[in-house]
Amino acid sequence: MKKHIVCFGDSNTHGYCAADNGRFDENQRWTCLLEKKLGDDYKVLEEGLSGRTTVFDDPITEGLCGLDVITPCLMSHEPVDLLIIMLGTNDTKERFGCTAALIGQGLKRLAAKAIATTDCWKDQKPNILIVTPKNIGKEYENTDVGPVMGKGCAAISQGLAKEFKLAAEALDCHYLDANTVVSENNHIDFMHLTEEGHRQLAEALAEIVPTLL
Repeated sequence: MKKHIVCFGDSNTHGYCAADNGRFDENQRWTCLLEKKLGDDYKVLEEGLSGRTTVFDDPITEGLCGLDVITPCLMSHEPVDLLIIMLGTNDTKERFGCTAALIGQGLKRLAAKAIATTDCWKDQKPNILIVTPKNIGKEYENTDVGPVMGKGCAAISQGLAKEFKLAAEALDCHYLDANTVVSENNHIDFMHLTEEGHRQLAEALAEIVPTLL
């Protein structure tokens, strides 16, 4: 059986393309590129949902809380060799009223629930890579998404790397800060990956993932 890698995230895992309000195709998304780079022994499973949060229920759209679905998601893909979690961007929305520290606690709670889903793991050994998403650019406030996201999202996102690293260390998870490998977000909404960003993230993960399995 191939090694199963579950990628659990939001629109940047789903592959949202701000240029046409569509989706990057299978030759562009970081998840698909990662599978191609890893080779035939790996199966990369896309579990990206636009708007998904770590643990928060969105009052505008139902079904976006990652905590509610992480267990059935993992069980549907068992045996899981590696779970990659890249969330946090949506948690910065003003309507949630959260600091970076609170979002870090949410991420920690989500990862802990994944660890506790013991039957999903290959040989019942949890294996999680937490990825801090690329920071939101402050320019987002002057785009169409600004009023929906609310104020302060960029500043909050800049604090996620520190908090997510602490969460990863506390739970013995692996860690990557996407800000260290992705050069920039798009210049449309300043929070979604460009095609180049998808490529950069896939290349970085292709180097890291084999060392974790």
